[in-house]
Amino acid sequence: MFSFLKKRIYPIGVDISDDMIKMVQLANNGKGFSLLAGSTKHRRQDVIPRSSDWQRWAIEAMRDLTTNGGFRGRDIIALIPANEVFIEHIKMPKLKDAGPNAKKDPSDPDDKLRDAIFSKIKQKLPFQPEDAMIKYIVGEEDNVLVIASERTKIDRHLAIYEKANLQIKSIGVWPMALINTYTTFFGRRKTDIEAIVMLLEIDANCTNVVICRHKNLLFARSIPIGTKQLETDEAITRLVLELTACKRHFSSMQREVQIERLIFLTGQGTITNVFATIAKQLEMPAQMGNCLAAVEIEDSCYSQIDRRDCEVNWATAFGLSLSLS
Repeated sequence: MFSFLKKRIYPIGVDISDDMIKMVQLANNGKGFSLLAGSTKHRRQDVIPRSSDWQRWAIEAMRDLTTNGGFRGRDIIALIPANEVFIEHIKMPKLKDAGPNAKKDPSDPDDKLRDAIFSKIKQKLPFQPEDAMIKYIVGEEDNVLVIASERTKIDRHLAIYEKANLQIKSIGVWPMALINTYTTFFGRRKTDIEAIVMLLEIDANCTNVVICRHKNLLFARSIPIGTKQLETDEAITRLVLELTACKRHFSSMQREVQIERLIFLTGQGTITNVFATIAKQLEMPAQMGNCLAAVEIEDSCYSQIDRRDCEVNWATAFGLSLSLS
């Protein structure tokens, strides 16, 4: 009867985009994961994405969801949307070495590396370099994945969450959120630790691509083709060409390794026939990674999620909720 004392409740994962807000909260009782709450809000047609009206809509939507959606607390893991994130892959820059007899520089070597990375990518940024906030992830074979966003856009999102009376525990990025979902639910076998896989999250207006070795992020790219566009053979072919380019780029970075399989992080009600076509054209073994099927739904769960016929992709939101696990 004291089992509730052992339950760990995770923060609310907030996956926000131009068209929709998805909020989900997971828990773990020591035996497995369960869904506490999950809700969505679709943008009204009269609201222009990223406008001041959109900001007011987002604030009101999140207030409503957290008040009436059955969520526990107001701690959240926030997301910077994929279309507001710049990703670049570079080789590790060489730092100048003053020699073994030189006095040690008291400055943080991580700061030196950050400065060197910033110097290497600043000309490629699609926004003013002085407004950039960057995060870098050192991968294998001296490869570095750089994630950057505009400080003004991050501040805008922080203001939205603050006005919605939410407490930000952390700001997440979609590649790491997808890896969290994969490693928690679909990468738990011993053979998965060293396996290199390509994760695909096909959302309404974009396809998010991650290549990883378990928790190690090796490659990421967001392609502006989603389920809304995948209604013709021509659009599917365009997406396959983009995914082939991702595979080629990754192979140029790491020539001695091979992607073992393709994992579609999606729900049961999505366009599985299109996924089968994509896997066939890419000539890769593939599997479905339905995170909704990987968790129990508690009796007390207040949820708008119908996991039998769910067309909403919850992979990023799940991964955000799990970010502090």
